[in-house]
Amino acid sequence: MTTRDRAFRGSTAVVGIANTPFHKRGSATQSSAQLTLEAILAAAADAGIDAHDIDGFSSYANDDNEGLAIGAALGVHEIRWSSMVWGGGGGGVAAAVNAASAAVATGQADMVCVYRGISEADAGRQSYSKGHMGPLLAGHGMFAPAQVCAMRTQRLIEVDGVPASALEALVAAAYHHAQNNPDAVAYGKPLDPEVYADSRMISEPLRLYDCSRENDAAGAVIVTTAERARELRQKPAYVLSAVQGGGPEWTESVENETAYTSAGFHPAMVRRLWEGAGVKPGEVDVVQVYENFSGPAVASLIDLGLVPPGPDAARVMRFENLIAPSGSLPLNTAGGNIAEGFVHGFGLIVEAVRQIRGSSPNQVPDAALSLLLGGPMAPLVSATLFGADSVL
Repeated sequence: MTTRDRAFRGSTAVVGIANTPFHKRGSATQSSAQLTLEAILAAAADAGIDAHDIDGFSSYANDDNEGLAIGAALGVHEIRWSSMVWGGGGGGVAAAVNAASAAVATGQADMVCVYRGISEADAGRQSYSKGHMGPLLAGHGMFAPAQVCAMRTQRLIEVDGVPASALEALVAAAYHHAQNNPDAVAYGKPLDPEVYADSRMISEPLRLYDCSRENDAAGAVIVTTAERARELRQKPAYVLSAVQGGGPEWTESVENETAYTSAGFHPAMVRRLWEGAGVKPGEVDVVQVYENFSGPAVASLIDLGLVPPGPDAARVMRFENLIAPSGSLPLNTAGGNIAEGFVHGFGLIVEAVRQIRGSSPNQVPDAALSLLLGGPMAPLVSATLFGADSVL
């Protein structure tokens, strides 16, 4: 690696985090803009900063609320940065953090807020996926993300030999973690294996509990320079490495990819992530993986080298191995999209940072490397690796 390749490492940090309560889809009385502003004010208070000092905004998944409008509503002193990550759904969840970090690292802004808000009352359903179901899919009656991800998951099981038990283990870990998180929608609602197995099929092989929730809510995190972060209220979660994009075949998927069962994290992207941080996959302490559906999340873990491919995936994808504090690959430790709540994965950012702070409802002891994965099996995927002071 050259000096330039490592210039990004540790130059920025997340200093403020917040989620609003997760409302049942369509039940929120606030607009998505109101929920977003509530989350931003809470994140600013968490960081111990004046919200008027925020000078940049970054979002993803076709958020209805432009950064300029949000900045005006907050009454900030100046807007120096406003960006939207292209690509439908949760593929941009880490990429939005990466864009904010790039803006801060290059001096384009000093304090950038990453946000995402959804309220069905004004945003409707699936506003993020409009234009992302091409003619090949729509012409055959495929309009739902579950259908596309189900085909790839079925191939993952049938051709690659990844056992279906890997999907179930991921879901079981999410529900287990949610029982210790009072803010999770599934709090107080443990999932029995028999209930999982008997749940209705949504799109084979994905059952009801393999699918993420849909909620009205918002989240916000604040990114600033490493120097400023050390002066603020909270323990910084430094951005060590960040990647986003896709391989040459992915773009708007037409089901002809050679790596059909990949989540979209192609080898060059994965190599950049680990080399940029100067760590290896086995050194990661905890993972927050975007699980619109369980199968694509397992594919992400395989792409990143965290889980072996094929039948050997079962060696790692076991319930007891995926839970905090004792598992070797604890993941989605607040419950994730499946059991905590769904705002296109924004809660995964918040939980990734909480693990570095030591404030997770399911804390991994001495967590110093916390990985966030956005996607997967989407036209765009992204990843951010957060680190504590001890790894700088």
